[in-house]
Amino acid sequence: MSTQLVMFDEGPAPKGYANGRIGHGPALHIAGQIGWTLEGKFETKDLVGQFAQALDNVMAVLKVAHGHPDDIAEMTIYVTDIEAYRQARKQIGPLWKARMGSHYPAMALVAVSALVEPEAVVEIQAVAYLEHPE
Repeated sequence: MSTQLVMFDEGPAPKGYANGRIGHGPALHIAGQIGWTLEGKFETKDLVGQFAQALDNVMAVLKVAHGHPDDIAEMTIYVTDIEAYRQARKQIGPLWKARMGSHYPAMALVAVSALVEPEAVVEIQAVAYLEHPE
């Protein structure tokens, strides 16, 4: 495994993220991926659909580098509507598990006023440590 979980002995347990991860191996920095297809088209305007596509795009970059979801040590998610995110958490959970399983990187979710692409409502960037890059 290219990342190792770091947890507090005290305090509340994290839900949907890790307190920290130690990475081993070369680092892959994945640029902010938004909810458009590889052809540059937005198939949906809603947060859940764009979250799924943005995460798929992160997974696509990871795959090109011969990485796996559990190689991701850190992830930052930017959303343009925090209330829409809060309301969609139960829908996002299964999308996450389908792509990431039970792996949770050290994460932050940040509400922003806008993203560079006007139609984008979510952007995800990540750092992975590749155990066996090729």
